[in-house]
Amino acid sequence: MITIENVSKSFVLHNQGAAEIPVMQGASLTVAAGECAALVGASGAGKSTLMRMIYGNYLTASGRILVGDVDVATAAPREIIQLRRYTLGYVSQFLRVVPRVSTLDVVAEPLRATGTSRADAIATAQELLARLNIPERLWSLSPTTFSGGEQQRVNIARGFAYPYPALLLDEPTASLDPTNRATVLEMIREAKLRGAAIIGIFHDHAARDAICDHQFDVTRYTPGLAA
Repeated sequence: MITIENVSKSFVLHNQGAAEIPVMQGASLTVAAGECAALVGASGAGKSTLMRMIYGNYLTASGRILVGDVDVATAAPREIIQLRRYTLGYVSQFLRVVPRVSTLDVVAEPLRATGTSRADAIATAQELLARLNIPERLWSLSPTTFSGGEQQRVNIARGFAYPYPALLLDEPTASLDPTNRATVLEMIREAKLRGAAIIGIFHDHAARDAICDHQFDVTRYTPGLAA
C-alpha cells in the first residue's frame, strides 16, 4: 500500500549562501495493507522529514513514494488533494484548525469532504469524541481553547473519522493519560484489522512494541549518521 524507493532529500539554506544540507539518501521501505511500521532513529535523523515527504508537504530530490497507485514524488497538486481526501490520513502532533469552528465540525470535516451527509458525519464525530473522553459540553466549542491532551485527542478523532487505506501517525500517544493511550492503541489495531497500512513515529517504546509490525531505522539513510 505504501512503497518508498530510493528516496533522497536535501534542504537549501537560501539565507546562508544557498548551502545545501543533505538529510536523506536512498531510503526504501514497504508497508503492506494491515501492517504498521515505526520510523525510528536519533533525533534529527529525518523521521518527520520522511513523514512529510510521504504526505506531500516536502518535495523529494529523487526516488518514488507510492501510496496506492499514486507517486507522491511526481503527483500534481490536484492528485495530492484527492489522495489526502480518500486514501492518506495524517495525525500530526499539532492540531491546526480554523478558529471558531466547533469541535464536532472539525472532526466531521474529513467525512463531509468525501460526500458523507452532515447527519452521518456528526454522528461519527460524536462517537469518536465520546470514545476519546472529550466531554460533551465541549463539543460545540472550538478546540483551540482546549488543553494539549484534549487537542491531541480531537486530532486523533479527526484522523480516524474516515477509514483511510493509509495512515501517518506522528506521536499519536504523546500527551495522553493511560486510559486514553489504551483507547488510541485499540483504534490503531482496529485500523490495521480493516486493512490500513500505517507508518508512525512512536517515542513511547511500549506503544511502539505493542502496535508495530516492523521498525524502519531512518538513521541508515541519513548522511553523517549512517553506519
